[in-house]
Amino acid sequence: MLTNHLDFRLEPRIRELYEEHKKRAEKIDWGYHEFLPWDKAMDFKRVPWDESQITLPAPVVTAIETALLTEVNLPWFTSYLDQTFKGSLSVIKDFVHTWTAEEDQHSNLLETYLLITRNVEPMRLHQLHKMTLENGWDPDFHTPFETMVYTSMQELATMVFYNNVAKVAGPHDRELATLLRRLAKDETLHYAFYRDVIKYHLELEPNYCYYLGNVIMNFKMPGAVMPDFEDRMAIIAKEANYGPLEYFDQVLDVIVDYWDIENLRPIAPEAEKARLDILNYHARLKRVRERFYKNK
Repeated sequence: MLTNHLDFRLEPRIRELYEEHKKRAEKIDWGYHEFLPWDKAMDFKRVPWDESQITLPAPVVTAIETALLTEVNLPWFTSYLDQTFKGSLSVIKDFVHTWTAEEDQHSNLLETYLLITRNVEPMRLHQLHKMTLENGWDPDFHTPFETMVYTSMQELATMVFYNNVAKVAGPHDRELATLLRRLAKDETLHYAFYRDVIKYHLELEPNYCYYLGNVIMNFKMPGAVMPDFEDRMAIIAKEANYGPLEYFDQVLDVIVDYWDIENLRPIAPEAEKARLDILNYHARLKRVRERFYKNK
């Protein structure tokens, strides 16, 4: 029988994974105040904001703003995870609390950076912040296993986003590149936890493949609730080093390989169909990628 609940037999292994996460996170613990150029800060009443104060290319500002507007939705993400894992493994609830505490600094760092460096108009940023939170976040799935699949992909995509944008931002502002890479380190640890929880389940019961397909083939970032999200992502894809090609190479391809979907052998027919659907989806996107590079 197929189930999308997390398997209680795996709780000891996942507990070990959580303890290892805490040890690794403690070694790189940080405060967002360490990564901000405080010497650039000025009173907006004394020195009003003006467009001429912007120092970064517009696509980089768009990328940082988009990351911020994703991170500010932390209250909705936490609420969703709390409800989804109610009655599930206690260690997962513990991890969500740790994850929330570690993620809490991200929006503060990005927002304060943009304000200190005057790369955004303050009131406009405030309005975008408020609109994004008012829109909330309501994903298409509400089950424990699918949620773990989603968070694995989302954390990996966020890590890749920060590292890729850092490469573009570096020549213009080394401090910005440094803080983006700092955020990526958090996402790397979060991704490692979620991804390995899924790996353990697939090794124990390959029929969990059934619940991979829905998430993998319909994945979209939680920032989709922000204003002008599609326009933002088009700009970032073209000029800030993260788009569909990077998503395939650095997210989808990585996760399909790590979970070894090609070599899983589920017994349930519907699980095997889902596995083949994922592989066909992956192959189709790979052909699109290869055509793009061939015609470039």
